[in-house]
Amino acid sequence: MNASFCVYGLKTRIINVDDDLASEFISAAKAIGGFEDGDILVIAENAVATAEGSIVVLKDITPSQEARALAERYSMDERVVESVLRESDEIVGGIRGFLLCMKNGTLLPNAGIDGSNAPPGTLVKLPENSDASADAIRRTVKGRTGASVAVIIADSRTHAMRLGCSGVAIGCSGIEAVLDDRGKPDLFGRALEVTKRAVADNIASAAELVMGEADECIPAAVIRGLGLPLSEVAGVESIEPSECLFMGVALHGNPSLFDRK
Repeated sequence: MNASFCVYGLKTRIINVDDDLASEFISAAKAIGGFEDGDILVIAENAVATAEGSIVVLKDITPSQEARALAERYSMDERVVESVLRESDEIVGGIRGFLLCMKNGTLLPNAGIDGSNAPPGTLVKLPENSDASADAIRRTVKGRTGASVAVIIADSRTHAMRLGCSGVAIGCSGIEAVLDDRGKPDLFGRALEVTKRAVADNIASAAELVMGEADECIPAAVIRGLGLPLSEVAGVESIEPSECLFMGVALHGNPSLFDRK
């Protein structure tokens, strides 16, 4: 992997339902000379979900009794809570304005449903299958331009006990999402025992620096010059809750964590 690389934002018009995302990004990439072999195209999940029609129209939502109870408890819109319930595998807990949910093996605020950059009166859900979406866009770009690229679908996530959001990969095609460094020597010759690099997440965070979160209208970015080997692999793996440090502690209970003076 090269130590130096470039990040280019791809500015487009506002993405709408049924838009051809590959065409939008191919056109936007002309500003940087078009796609090149080895480029990594990072796309905001909101743009992918919108184009695929993963939209919730709030006026069409009838809240259940459970949704009303949770909405009152956590000071939320009942219709939003009902939408979150429909998208969640399990509600773990919540704070004011947010529910913490399990969805497809991942811990998510509000099951990934977001009102940011959504038309008034609507919410945007996560793409139905982000890995498949990434793979389809990668293959379309290859077919139309001849360039072999990788594609990452990125989302903004909070992290335990940290302020602010950073990028994470929720879909990936064309590169390994995680590189296993176990067995490699550290600076003092000791073999690394547990280190696995979340390469796709790191790339997603780099892209988010130019994509922004507000009205920039930059729903994608190109990472050029990393030199990562491309392949036909597609997928972002999650782990079992019992293997996760944060969830493992929560599952087994550790009251002493909350007794600090």
